[in-house]
Amino acid sequence: MFENIRASLTEWRDYVAWAPDGLVGAAMLALAALLALVIHSALIRLLLRVLKDRHPYLRSFLSSTMGLTRLALIVLALFVVLPAAPFSFEVESVVTNVLMVTAIGLIGWAAVIAIDMTADLYLKRFARDADNLYARKHLTQARVLARAIDTIIIVATVGAALMTFDSVRHYGVSLFASAGVAGVVAGLAARPLLSNLFAGIQIAVAQPIRIDDSVQVENEVGSVEEITSTYVVVRLWDLRRLVVPLTYFIEKPFQNWTRESTRRIGAMSLHVDYTAPVERIRSKAVEIVQASPLWDGQDLKLQVTEAHERTIELRVIASARTSGDAFDLACELREKLLTFLQSELPSALPRVRQQALSGPPSASGPDTVRLGG
Repeated sequence: MFENIRASLTEWRDYVAWAPDGLVGAAMLALAALLALVIHSALIRLLLRVLKDRHPYLRSFLSSTMGLTRLALIVLALFVVLPAAPFSFEVESVVTNVLMVTAIGLIGWAAVIAIDMTADLYLKRFARDADNLYARKHLTQARVLARAIDTIIIVATVGAALMTFDSVRHYGVSLFASAGVAGVVAGLAARPLLSNLFAGIQIAVAQPIRIDDSVQVENEVGSVEEITSTYVVVRLWDLRRLVVPLTYFIEKPFQNWTRESTRRIGAMSLHVDYTAPVERIRSKAVEIVQASPLWDGQDLKLQVTEAHERTIELRVIASARTSGDAFDLACELREKLLTFLQSELPSALPRVRQQALSGPPSASGPDTVRLGG
């Protein structure tokens, strides 16, 4: 079929032999590209009309690959027409080389799209939920491995495209064949890329962190929002974003609060007077926590944890489904216990006592002793 097209183009070229060869060749390539665009547009419209709403994934696939297929059809048309165009050998070599580089780029682009869409299709089986550790495990693995493979594909595509140039190919062969300074420099330049690549693979396999994990990094607390091929984005409680290099989670210690479970224990401390009725306060704390929708129904305890000079310290611990719920539950409990003490047990609030000692008066007035507790 391609030979018939080229024969027809050769006959058409003979009819315009009076025009400059360069102009005729450029016109042939432009017409081929225009025809490819028309055919592509007609095919896409036909396929979308046939699919309608029955296959949303295929419609999404067509939409995401529209630019790729359009460029691929144009390159194919130019490859078919180029041998029939009246270009000189030098011009034809340059155009061929450009088309070859474009074709290599298209192959890499198609591979990246295929990997990303495969990962998305795989993740559709899991419902993303902060409490669903199984889903977050697969989400992290799919995202990180897909980006690592994308990085490898991009590097391989760029390398293959550069190798189409003779000068670059000879330099590359000599570089890898030698063990001199140039090889050391190239290895040092590639070190950040390789370290991030291996760190990404380690995180995907060992999973020290996952998407939506609650972590403490550099004294900042937040949740893992995104894991890219080079860095991790941690969303902090005040909506700031902490950007951390990927290798940090492999080389340095950090806290992962949801490594095995999203459950967290919230703690709240309260200082009261020595005469405070601990049992009554304990009963009120239990009542408040049990009435709160934030409590997960498991851990709940009030204890006297310290005895200071003037007060005793009460500590209440209560569990919740997530770290955010645990924090909110502790704040709610603190507010309601303070209200309870102010309204019903004001004598339980911390006080400072003074006791006057009887004795002969002095020039400075009666002696007083400050008593703690």
